[in-house]
Amino acid sequence: MMMALKQEIQLSANNALKAKEQFLLETLRLLLASIQIKEKDKKYKEKIEGDVQLSDEEIISVLSSEVKKRNDAIALYKQGNRPELVEKEQKEIDIIKKYLPAQLSEEEIKELVAKAIASVGAKDMKDMGKVMAELGSKTKGKADGAVVSKIVKELLTK
Repeated sequence: MMMALKQEIQLSANNALKAKEQFLLETLRLLLASIQIKEKDKKYKEKIEGDVQLSDEEIISVLSSEVKKRNDAIALYKQGNRPELVEKEQKEIDIIKKYLPAQLSEEEIKELVAKAIASVGAKDMKDMGKVMAELGSKTKGKADGAVVSKIVKELLTK
């Protein structure tokens, strides 16, 4: 049986602690904290008794948003000419990406978008929402939403 994503991150954090890999440990602890926050949110929103465990899909969503936060920070640090902070955020992204599914290439995204456009019968930009909804589960955690959106726009305006 495959290990759940949260346990895998926890195990990596324990190994980083034993190996005295401080940066890795801090990054993994931040991820675990984000996951815990999401679990608490879910517990209160859905009024669940006892402990709440996120599914791997929900954890992938948390990790994807952590990558996005860091990409946004990198853009700001580049504007502020802070290369050391850009490097730190990039290292964190590299660590987080180890726990995300393999990312789709632009070609693979284009194929998925073309299939989605055909399956919902999209004709123009008014149908973009339908296409994005169709792509949701196929690209979640595997592709940056901004890239998917850009490709959908390109293909719908042809």
